[in-house]
Amino acid sequence: MFSNKENFKTYFLQKLEMTYGKPFEDCTNSDHFQTLGHMIREYVSGDWINTNELYRRNKGKQVYYLSIEFLLGRLLHHNLINLGIDKVVEEGFADLGIDLSDIEEIECDAGLGNGGLGRLAACFLDSLATLNLPGHGFGIRYKHGLFEQKIVDGYQLELPEQWLRHGQVWEVRKEDLAVDISFWGHVDSYDKDGKLQFRHLNAETVTAVPHDIPVIGYNSSTVNTLRLWNAEPASLLAKDVADIMKYKRETEAISEFLYPDDAHDEGKILRLKQQYFLVSSSLQSIIKDYKQQYKDIKDFHEHVSIHVNDTHPVLAIPELMRILIDKEGLSWNDAWTITTGAISYTNHTTLSEALEKWPISIFQPLLPRIYMIINEINERFCQQLWDIYPGDFNRIENMAIIAHGMVKMAHLALVGSHSVNGVAEIHTEILKKREMAEFYQIFPEKFNNKTNGITHRRWLIKSNPKLASLISNTIGTEWIETPSNLEKLLAYKQDSSFLEQLSTVKQENKQKLANIIKDSNGIIVDPHSIFDIQVKRLHAYKRQLLNVLHIIHLYNRLKENPSLPITPRTFVFGAKASPGYYYAKKIIKLINAVAEKVNQDKTIEDKLKVVFLENYRVSLAEHIFPAADVSEQISTASKEASGTGNMKFMINGALTVGTLDGANIEMRDLVGDENIFIFGMNPDQVLELYKNGGYKSAEYYHHDKRIHQVIDQLKNGFFSTNINEFEPIVDSLLTENDQYFLLKDFHSYASVQEAVDKAYQDKQKWLEKCTVNIAKAGHFSSDRTIKEYAEEIWNIKGLVH
Repeated sequence: MFSNKENFKTYFLQKLEMTYGKPFEDCTNSDHFQTLGHMIREYVSGDWINTNELYRRNKGKQVYYLSIEFLLGRLLHHNLINLGIDKVVEEGFADLGIDLSDIEEIECDAGLGNGGLGRLAACFLDSLATLNLPGHGFGIRYKHGLFEQKIVDGYQLELPEQWLRHGQVWEVRKEDLAVDISFWGHVDSYDKDGKLQFRHLNAETVTAVPHDIPVIGYNSSTVNTLRLWNAEPASLLAKDVADIMKYKRETEAISEFLYPDDAHDEGKILRLKQQYFLVSSSLQSIIKDYKQQYKDIKDFHEHVSIHVNDTHPVLAIPELMRILIDKEGLSWNDAWTITTGAISYTNHTTLSEALEKWPISIFQPLLPRIYMIINEINERFCQQLWDIYPGDFNRIENMAIIAHGMVKMAHLALVGSHSVNGVAEIHTEILKKREMAEFYQIFPEKFNNKTNGITHRRWLIKSNPKLASLISNTIGTEWIETPSNLEKLLAYKQDSSFLEQLSTVKQENKQKLANIIKDSNGIIVDPHSIFDIQVKRLHAYKRQLLNVLHIIHLYNRLKENPSLPITPRTFVFGAKASPGYYYAKKIIKLINAVAEKVNQDKTIEDKLKVVFLENYRVSLAEHIFPAADVSEQISTASKEASGTGNMKFMINGALTVGTLDGANIEMRDLVGDENIFIFGMNPDQVLELYKNGGYKSAEYYHHDKRIHQVIDQLKNGFFSTNINEFEPIVDSLLTENDQYFLLKDFHSYASVQEAVDKAYQDKQKWLEKCTVNIAKAGHFSSDRTIKEYAEEIWNIKGLVH
């Protein structure tokens, strides 16, 4: 059906009319999208079946990637590119008077994630399929995702993310593979043939129904699977379910929203339900497939790798133990060998608030059998520690999985897996030397680094087709399947013809983003200004606030001297703040307040513009990254585990302004100091301040006129008629001692921004720097990352089709 555009047009028109029962002239873009989506599903169905059959026949090892998030974005054009049929469809549609880009706009971004964690998972799935690796994803089919962000009067408002309102063309519902999950109730122990047995009684049962999405490899016949679980009422209810409607509401809530507010116990219970729902349904499915293929459950870890993406799916450890002991009849020691042999864990953060802990008072009643198993794991681990460190009660208390009324998920992951990896070299070293040093001392063999990566197929080929075409015309197309070949561009970093074309591509992308800004925000920006962009989750440690303080400072300089010789600059922000994160939402309000003040001030002659793009998401990011001149990666050193936005900017030719944090360090090592703008304290300096103190933020306020002026403007109503509007921000900078050191790094940041301005004025040198960044960005391909996982952690190999 896609062999050439004539065949495509014929089949498309037939399918369209058969599906909707009306002539082509009466069909809508939505009809066209749904028809094309179903055609693609049909087109790959044979390969999807063949891939699964090949895995069964081969009897090789398979990997299952468990993640609470999969930030897929839109799949239509991505699938067309991976299948190599994008040009056929585009040309066929053009003949029919249909613009493919209009059809793409019909598709909603899948509401299955929020930030880097989820986008990393999506990139990994793409690489697994492209490399012909037997790897599948398991997640939750959220009805509403996180939320749709609206900015009203500068404030963030959250609306339900209605991404499923028109259905989901890519998924296949498989009711026959549904499984039941048990909550609440109590555990009864009994003797059977001299062996202690356990059964879960009076449990509340929830049914998990799988919805499978094909994951299509690039230029490959491999089609792997992303299985998403939907929570539905069980068909057979326990007799003691008194309120059916309440049960139905609580059941459906499990797969309704990503990250429900956990400020109160109800939210904590719901989050914990989600996590157990994900791992129990996934493991039941995995073990069922395994037993259809193999006889001996004791060989499970030889044929299956289960990877938990951060702490959210760590309940996979006790759940696998439960199944192996209670359902398969294995001994504790055999089950533990299998569990630790099968499960590996990625740590994504050093932030203590993100290392999940659950109160026993909530955990034990909700998951009684799982709590029993974790308690036993903890007892055995503490005994092991006692044997190593006899009498060292403090160490054992610090390392215990259950302590002070809490169940510590990161500790459970460290004890119950065979591999623990960080996501950038500095992050892994901090885990080993500081955050998890005591565990590293007894499990050094478990710790390893796997620097994150991005799929260049999404973030260059799809997002920036003109740059991709320029690269292919310059160095050939081998880089598409071997991204390290981008280094061939280094031979052209001073080639005037290449640099001129690179400049033209960048300018066209900037104009596109300028049009989006005008349409969405009503703000006219100069496409020849420096596009200085910070897009990522809104969090204090990511220091969007430092960026804003510098913008205010720059604005003050222009007010004092309107003829200040600076290059016009457009600052663009995109970020969602967690609904319960009051401080982050205040920063969003401040960004918008500064934007309103700056953008309306004619005396600065449009030398500064500030834009906050609402509802930051993958499809919007695909327009933002190609247009960026400057990438803001300014987190407090030691706090950002890796960052993948920095890599997406880099591969599109933006230059990084950043701290020595996360993958920025490896980027600097790759491109050289002359092609990146580094400022601020290094991780060792930050950690030293945390350890020994010595930093007083108020001193900067009292002794520095520029900082004093900026903070006074936050206090005196300069940016708001409500004089107390930004009091929480002022308090965080002064009275709470500025835990992310914004004021300490302020001068260094302002200086490096001046260096950016000066560098941008020499366009030839700037473009040379951009070329070096693009050439070195292949190192951050998710293909490279996945190969490392496959070879070093999962022990799986690709299959040649």
